[in-house]
Amino acid sequence: MTAPAIDVQGLVKRFGNRVAVDNVSMRVESGEIAGFLGPNGSGKTTTMRVMCGLLTPEQGNGTVLGMDIRRDAERIKREIGYMTQTFSLYEDLTIEENLRFVAGLYGLTPIATYVRDQLDLLGLTARRHQLAGTLSGGWKQRLALAACVMHRPRLLLLDEPTAGVDPKARREFWAEIHHFALEGMTVLVSTHYMDEAERCHRINYISLGKLIVSGTVEEVIVRAGLTTYLLDGGRIDEAEQQLLAHPDVDQVAPFGVKLHVVGHDAEKLTAAVNAVAKATGSHVALSETSLEDAFIRFIGGGRDTRT
Repeated sequence: MTAPAIDVQGLVKRFGNRVAVDNVSMRVESGEIAGFLGPNGSGKTTTMRVMCGLLTPEQGNGTVLGMDIRRDAERIKREIGYMTQTFSLYEDLTIEENLRFVAGLYGLTPIATYVRDQLDLLGLTARRHQLAGTLSGGWKQRLALAACVMHRPRLLLLDEPTAGVDPKARREFWAEIHHFALEGMTVLVSTHYMDEAERCHRINYISLGKLIVSGTVEEVIVRAGLTTYLLDGGRIDEAEQQLLAHPDVDQVAPFGVKLHVVGHDAEKLTAAVNAVAKATGSHVALSETSLEDAFIRFIGGGRDTRT
């Protein structure tokens, strides 16, 4: 069997008295698109920086692309592509000039050939003379991706790459990611978007520096052990207030004119929902539990998911 692209155990990273990464173990198979999810400040970025050799953990060990994360940090950096949260190329250079600069950093020759190929691959040829600083968010994202994969890395780390990008650009970006994966590249991508998480082969959820759950989307939802109902019609506002106050209801969220109601005890939730629906003249139907519901459950959220 092919060795995993990422295989780390017990990673711990502190900044002063704050534990940013708390005993994280993770395995990402070669050629896999792995999602990395969690709220702001959960430790996603720090964990990724430890994996790619930019930070040294206080505890833990493991390998990335078969190389030791402690001993081979410099080698790991040369074999991966890392796209940061914020645009990190030169805004006063053109798209082509930025790519020529990156090609020079990696020692790629002939530079002109590599730059031409990246411009064609990511659809940037027509804009090659445009200053990077004048690009929209979607085009900046495309340029950053072109720079990250120019040296043909075996592993691509993407840190919230589609934040602030419109849906069309996000869809096009993910089409490129799947194209790279089909060619054998491994991808670890952090995201806040549930629809993007569902595009991944496997997902990993981190909260307060701890890895909470890993698995396929289906496995994670099943592991959450939740039951979900939809309520509509009748005095729906009154139904919402009653459900929010009910001890057997974990989550309540409006979806248009309907209420999305979630609980971990199926029998008690069913009784509560039916009683409220009867009292308010609302219609109730069993629904599928979403990935978002599962994650809120794992991090101990609930009562009201609208914030």
